[in-house]
Amino acid sequence: METLYSTKASVTGGRAGSASLQDSDLTINMVAPGSGKDGNNPEQLFAMGYAACFDGALGAVKGAEKAKFDSTTEISVDLMKGDGLDFKLAAKIHVTGENTDLSADEFQTLVEKAHQVCPYSKATRGNIDVEVTSEVK
Repeated sequence: METLYSTKASVTGGRAGSASLQDSDLTINMVAPGSGKDGNNPEQLFAMGYAACFDGALGAVKGAEKAKFDSTTEISVDLMKGDGLDFKLAAKIHVTGENTDLSADEFQTLVEKAHQVCPYSKATRGNIDVEVTSEVK
């Protein structure tokens, strides 16, 4: 495969530190979930990245299938804790389609195809629980 893009992130201080990107002026104050402090946590950033990637994959599927719709992708990410140091993530993907003649079933089929194409979905497949739902308005 050909590399289309590479980036590099650096974090100091983990969940109570600072994160930056090598190829951007973006710096994020990292905070633990539920701390009430100003900043963001890794789960929020993962949810945003996954949602953007998934909606992009859906756009590629839309083009390949010559379908017409507008979409909004929402992804919720849960951080879960078991015994001791047993932590895990789960994700729920919900896509809303608008301005389309597609039925709810036809739209869900395209959303499922996007789930097969999306690089985030491929990276998480078999590693975290992911639920994929959709609706047409």
